[in-house]
Amino acid sequence: MKIILLSGGSGRRLWPLSNSVRAKQFLKLLPTQHGKPESMIQRVSGQLDDAGLLSSTYIITCENQLEIIKNQIDTQIPVICEPSQRGTFPSIALACAYLHSNNYAGPEETICVVPVDSYVEPLFYKLLQSIPDILHISQAELALLGAVPQFPSDQFGYILPKPGQKEEIGCLPIDQFIEKPDTETAQRLIEKNAFWNCGVFGFSLNFMIEYLNKIGLSTSYSQLLKNYDLLPEISFDYEIAEKNSRSIVIPYSGLWKDLGSWETLSDQLESSVSGKGSLSEDSKNTQIVNELSIPIHAISISNSIIAASPDGILVADKQKSDAIKHMAETARLMYEEKRWGIYKVLDFSYTSEGMESLSKLLKILPGRNISYQTHQFRQETWTIISGEGEFILDGRLVYIKAGDVLQIPVGAKHAVKAITPLEIIEVQWGEKVQEEDIIRISASWEETVKNIIKERQRWSLSSAVQCVRTIWRTCLKTMKIRFGRKKN
Repeated sequence: MKIILLSGGSGRRLWPLSNSVRAKQFLKLLPTQHGKPESMIQRVSGQLDDAGLLSSTYIITCENQLEIIKNQIDTQIPVICEPSQRGTFPSIALACAYLHSNNYAGPEETICVVPVDSYVEPLFYKLLQSIPDILHISQAELALLGAVPQFPSDQFGYILPKPGQKEEIGCLPIDQFIEKPDTETAQRLIEKNAFWNCGVFGFSLNFMIEYLNKIGLSTSYSQLLKNYDLLPEISFDYEIAEKNSRSIVIPYSGLWKDLGSWETLSDQLESSVSGKGSLSEDSKNTQIVNELSIPIHAISISNSIIAASPDGILVADKQKSDAIKHMAETARLMYEEKRWGIYKVLDFSYTSEGMESLSKLLKILPGRNISYQTHQFRQETWTIISGEGEFILDGRLVYIKAGDVLQIPVGAKHAVKAITPLEIIEVQWGEKVQEEDIIRISASWEETVKNIIKERQRWSLSSAVQCVRTIWRTCLKTMKIRFGRKKN
């Protein structure tokens, strides 16, 4: 069995902590036994590891989430990158084509698709391991996991099993899918033994490959990747699940929560105040989540969420907090996690000369590095605040420490590696200051060092040739002078 974790989302319902890059699955807010908060993706990775499933797992995500995935779970899980977010059907199709084209899974091998932000208990993963056998015994083409509802909710989709059926082999045939009904309809569905749709799908790889052939799509990973923008922008539920007549639901009676809103996420927070701040004693059922360096104090505020990050500040009634997804504007990201650490935007301004200036705080993890890169439209000044590292500028490697100031001209190739935790104030200045102004030459430090060695070898050869030319010209001049003297 292979597991495909779906990682996507625009991060608007948990603004200002989440954004287009740091979606909800990357927020380090969930309590752990060792006391250090973890994110949903870290929690899921740990649970898969405990269940012995991590080595069979792949992640499908979009390009703008690659850096933060590498930061949070390093290289524990292979990552498949989709060019753009187009819904769960294209994502699953691309992941299956990847497994098929690279022979990572056989035609009859079971593929289980799981949302990366599933908040579940270990029983969930034991149930996943039973899917191949249940599919085989039931002769079904498609299996879904359905959570036993705890209350009527208008936030989830429902799976209604066929009436009069008994759960003999751990599953029930599916009669109908209902997408986020109102509360009254949800109550009637629960009375008919409906389940919450967990977004988990199980099927054989051949099932998906045959479907792609049927609708005229390539099963070649490279071809599907090349023509990804031509794929229908649709969910797997609408494209396949709701049309399939041989589908089953496997009941799951354990913990399952969708932590996609401040109302549901706040219930899992260990403390009422995270970060700097305080709540008065008469503030009931209110949480403060503060990522800023300044404190937030709340007095006589109940049933609310107060969240602050470099992207903005939210103060909302918990039950109404979902409205933020319609209000949060798309703007420059003020905080971002990268594979090497994090950065925070401190200031952005225009100079009197019409130039742009952007200041950032970079925090680089020990042993991590920023890629060897260059910029076409801006120069940079780096001030080392704390830590030690190695810095490369146009092929020259030097040791750096707190107090050093580094000047990086426009077009200069540069990279930095942290020996200890490294903090840098970066000031960008130029006609255009934007994240897209970057040309990456190499990503890893080892590759970067190899590049500068090659550059030095070319310089040495070039210098040797130049030296020979200079000597030759000098010899010619000397010969001309001597020849001229002899004539005279």
